[in-house]
Amino acid sequence: MSHTIRRFEPADRERVAAFVATLDEHDLLFLGRDLRHPRVIEAWLDAIGEGWIDSLIAEDLDGDGKPVVGTAALVRDPLGWSAHVGEVRLLVSPERRGAGVGRDLLEAVFAIAHGRGLAKLTARMTPDQNGSVALFESLGFRAEALLRDQVRGRDGTAHDLAILAHDPARVAAQHRAFGI
Repeated sequence: MSHTIRRFEPADRERVAAFVATLDEHDLLFLGRDLRHPRVIEAWLDAIGEGWIDSLIAEDLDGDGKPVVGTAALVRDPLGWSAHVGEVRLLVSPERRGAGVGRDLLEAVFAIAHGRGLAKLTARMTPDQNGSVALFESLGFRAEALLRDQVRGRDGTAHDLAILAHDPARVAAQHRAFGI
């Protein structure tokens, strides 16, 4: 299956909402806000418009109506003490996990982060999201923290939250050292 990646635009609002509705609650716990709420998507679009978030969508080129099969966001606070850090958020349709959609979205986010001059990237996820952890680690992210019982699902179940970090300069130096 083939896909294309492009910027998330206001006209994509309903298609992204439909994509998010297909995801299990557990897939959304790391976000801090429930994307299934329309006001959260509106806030996301507002933040894109204000320049605080760069966001991408992956569209399935083989499906009817080019459905959204993934999203990625690079969130930053250019006015904060950590203006050099960007938080990466990634969501991929369960049917497309392991098919390269997440990797392609992350590589596109890396290009944006480089263009923004960011010195560090972070990502949050529950530690039991093995596929996500493996993907991020394969691209140079390393575990930095584990916050116990940090998020709760609607049923009240607490989940740990792992924080992974990527230092582009360190990873580039390792690649040079090993001839990658």
